[in-house]
Amino acid sequence: MLNKNNKRWIFMGVSLIAGQAMAQQQNITYPDSKKVDSVDNYHGTSVADPYRWLEDDHSAETKAWVDAQNKVTENYLSQIPFRGEIRKRLEELWNYPKNGAPTKHGNYYYFFKNDGLQNQSILYRSATLGGSASVFLDPNKLSSAGTTALGGMSFSKDGKYVAYSLSKAGSDWQEIFIMDVASGQLLSDKLEWVKFSGLAWRGNGIYYSRYDKPDEQSKLSKKNEFQKVYYHQLGDPQEKDELVYVDKEHPLRNAGVEVTEDERFLILSTTEGTSGRELWYRDLQNPAQKEFALLVKGFANEPDVIDNYGDKLLVRTNHNAPNYKVVLIDPAHPEESNWKVIVPEKKEALQGVGTAGGKLFLNYLKDASTRVYQYDYNGKLEHEVKLPGIGTASGFGGKKEDKEFFYTYTSFVTPPQVYKYDISSGASALYDKADVKFNPAQYETKQVFFKSADGESVPVFLSYKKGLRLNGNNPVLLYGYGGFNIAITPSFSVSNLYFMEQGGIYAVVSLRGGSEYGEAWHKGGMMDKKQNVFNDFIGAAEYLIKAKYTNPGKIAIRGGSNGGLLVGACMTQRPELFKVALPAVGVMDMLRFQKFTIGWAWAVEYGSSDNAEQFKYLLKYSPLHNLKPGTAYPATLITTADHDDRVVPAHSFKFAATLQADNAGPNPTLIRIETQAGHGAGKPTSKMIDEAADIWAFTMYNLGMHK
Repeated sequence: MLNKNNKRWIFMGVSLIAGQAMAQQQNITYPDSKKVDSVDNYHGTSVADPYRWLEDDHSAETKAWVDAQNKVTENYLSQIPFRGEIRKRLEELWNYPKNGAPTKHGNYYYFFKNDGLQNQSILYRSATLGGSASVFLDPNKLSSAGTTALGGMSFSKDGKYVAYSLSKAGSDWQEIFIMDVASGQLLSDKLEWVKFSGLAWRGNGIYYSRYDKPDEQSKLSKKNEFQKVYYHQLGDPQEKDELVYVDKEHPLRNAGVEVTEDERFLILSTTEGTSGRELWYRDLQNPAQKEFALLVKGFANEPDVIDNYGDKLLVRTNHNAPNYKVVLIDPAHPEESNWKVIVPEKKEALQGVGTAGGKLFLNYLKDASTRVYQYDYNGKLEHEVKLPGIGTASGFGGKKEDKEFFYTYTSFVTPPQVYKYDISSGASALYDKADVKFNPAQYETKQVFFKSADGESVPVFLSYKKGLRLNGNNPVLLYGYGGFNIAITPSFSVSNLYFMEQGGIYAVVSLRGGSEYGEAWHKGGMMDKKQNVFNDFIGAAEYLIKAKYTNPGKIAIRGGSNGGLLVGACMTQRPELFKVALPAVGVMDMLRFQKFTIGWAWAVEYGSSDNAEQFKYLLKYSPLHNLKPGTAYPATLITTADHDDRVVPAHSFKFAATLQADNAGPNPTLIRIETQAGHGAGKPTSKMIDEAADIWAFTMYNLGMHK
């Protein structure tokens, strides 16, 4: 948003399994998806939208359609003979203790732990490291089905209070509660209609961002406008909260605030979408400054404040530095000509900067793998943090008085490991590691590079069981994201491990559109260059075929959200190249995404059909609008959820209805619609296992993998 086994799946001839799938597909009767006469005119071009009625997620017709589709999908999946065994093995793999890295607040160490199959991880606390721990907050007790999840959490500076947000059924809407740490009792404070908000303490209160109360009927689909920032004083009812910021002239801007650790500076960050940021500040020690003053003008770059250094501010920015640099800005003279470079731009992309013990911790990516360096506030390099291998490390942060902190390391074949870091010496020591029921020595990861359509070199991580033969017949799960300046780096997932356990190759492509190689890499896959992302993904599949890893009948492609768009675009552009397509919570209607919830914020990444020139290239790749009648498409299992208010399920609904009408081949085209779930965050363990079992059953059955 993710082994040891005496039983082995073996591979049968493709003809047998393909024949079974074909016979079953011929028996599928899809639910009736009526067509309506709905046509939009985009800058002189008429575009039909015959399934527009599926956008109304409250209508009886849509609910009946959802029920009917789920029944067809369940009927298909229930006939896969090894579905139950897949779920059983996934549950075995999932069932291991998962411990998070400890953090200290006040007199206690806090850490999350999941015994194995608990729906939500529990927050524990202990007076000493490794000492007796007690339950501090258990989200599992908040709903019987485990569908209420903990969102953000922030302790007051003195550690006496903790503010946390809760999300129900996967929705982005959250409620904030505040607890007295000593007693464990909730205060009367309750803050509602919070969305896309941080929790920033100052004194005995918090800053947060919210929207006006929506109407019940449209709260999961209506466009979110006029986000406001408030300050809440402990003990006050929400209606008394102080309005700190609102922009009445720009309804589609988001806003949030942070407070520097010493509580001197209040930093306001405003955005017009998912890219570009403007920074404002207030010096809270200056009683004469009542209003925010501009620090860094937006919205062409991505600046963020790291910390203050006395009366000046350390800022990470990509202004004239696509791979980012760290500069020191004097708020009294914020002009660029007065900036002082603390850490200059490097060849590797700087992903973020943490602080602890009065030091800076700079997190870089080298070919999508983490590198971390410790600097002082003057920009002097002190240590490189020695990591175990090619993987992802996170959690480099703490308080100024800290002498140590804990971070987490993981890779595709390494379960999360927690390390204790000594700030003075720069030494790391293993503190905790997960005990998953598999032997990591039996697996390996390597990184290969190929040339995309325009000659750009693109990396792919390949993870698999040792002893792989390059016979052109290995099943592959090809995964990608490619957007919103998000890096996809190595991470452990028992679900993906299961596929490798059965002889599959898990392949992750570092697509353009992400941040793996800085802002140039991001811009190379956004707006009118979005096709580069699809070309990279298609090129990865072609490379794996040419290198004898696999063949088109053995490739499954998977991605979620923006990655769902990726899968939808690639399966419509090159349907013959893939056997299975798994688009999850995808952005499938590129002409109307901006009309729902927070979709308008993606226009800075994609463009918008409201713009005549941008409409032209959006129409060229929009998955919904590039399905063609009479085409044989891959076996497709679309997944979405009824409470997804990030990418509303109408995207998947309309894509499924069109795909089922247009598909002329033998492959099944199904949709699985989860109930009481959202875009993915906070999904309970039981639902994750159920979904993973269904996806792997569908994938393995259609790839010709059989026991």
